[in-house]
Amino acid sequence: MVQTDFGGPEVVRPRALPDPEPGPADVVVAVTAAALNRLDLLQLRGPGLLPGFTLPHVAGMDVAGQVVATGAEVGTLRTGDRVVLDPTIGCGHCAACVGGNPGYCATLRVVGGNRPGGFAEYVAVPAAVAHRVPDHVDLADAAALPTAWSVAWHALHRVGTLRSGESVVIQAATSAVSIAAIQLARASGAWVIAVARSEAKRAAAVSLGADVALDLDDRTAAEVREHTGGHGADLVLDHVGAATWDSSLASLRTGGRLVLLGNTSGDQVSLSLAQVYHQGLRLLGAGAYAPADFAAMLDAYFAGGLRVVRGAEYPLADLPAAYARLESGDLVGKILIRP
Repeated sequence: MVQTDFGGPEVVRPRALPDPEPGPADVVVAVTAAALNRLDLLQLRGPGLLPGFTLPHVAGMDVAGQVVATGAEVGTLRTGDRVVLDPTIGCGHCAACVGGNPGYCATLRVVGGNRPGGFAEYVAVPAAVAHRVPDHVDLADAAALPTAWSVAWHALHRVGTLRSGESVVIQAATSAVSIAAIQLARASGAWVIAVARSEAKRAAAVSLGADVALDLDDRTAAEVREHTGGHGADLVLDHVGAATWDSSLASLRTGGRLVLLGNTSGDQVSLSLAQVYHQGLRLLGAGAYAPADFAAMLDAYFAGGLRVVRGAEYPLADLPAAYARLESGDLVGKILIRP
């Protein structure tokens, strides 16, 4: 399914393209399922947000399937292997890549972001970004993992350094990132306070493992303190931005950490510098996850006890309808596309 212009779902059309051929270090994967992401929708509307984005474009960042061809230099994977793809592909030579952070590579390529992705029957990628999926994990579930779960893992563990016994507030509790974060935080032994605007979403957060679910209103921060012995939370995870900024900051204890990783409700906020330095607060930008985060996230998920939430599934030909469903915001969980 090829995006031919900027606009609504109508600019995505079926098109027959040549099957991809693997380069020497590549594999070709037959797509079992690919998950829809917010970036896919934003780049559909335009303009392209990732450097190097061009039209026509095949989107689909989160992909799982089976290897059907390998390049001559590939020794780690074989035809028939079940894999899930890390969409982040660095040059491999710059300081960021050598340092293990290809997400900061100046020539970063992203599967489905600025190179062909998974809303197709086949996708070719470097073998290094294809990770084996054990037999007990459904490939469709694996397709829901890459972006949201890696971002959540990175924010909680690498940036937020969440520890067992700490309290964490997770805003927008039923977004894809938050669904992952609630479970990962709970699995690490943290006390999880989820925040969501609707009763149904708060109930969903509790079903995923949140200890408490609160409404987002002018009492949220006070209620967080009530549930934390009057102290406030050790950590707040906020990917919403302006709409939750004041509540997130006010929910922190003295010395607490606010991890920032999104701005869907607005980019500009104001703050009291005195509040931040007098209380010893730490404001931490999560930034790009690393391959080590991706691998650690997979290890945690494959070990069991965690689950993805499938919000809806569509055949590849109905991708325009899937885009419309994502834009409506009326579901909890990932939208999966199946060729």
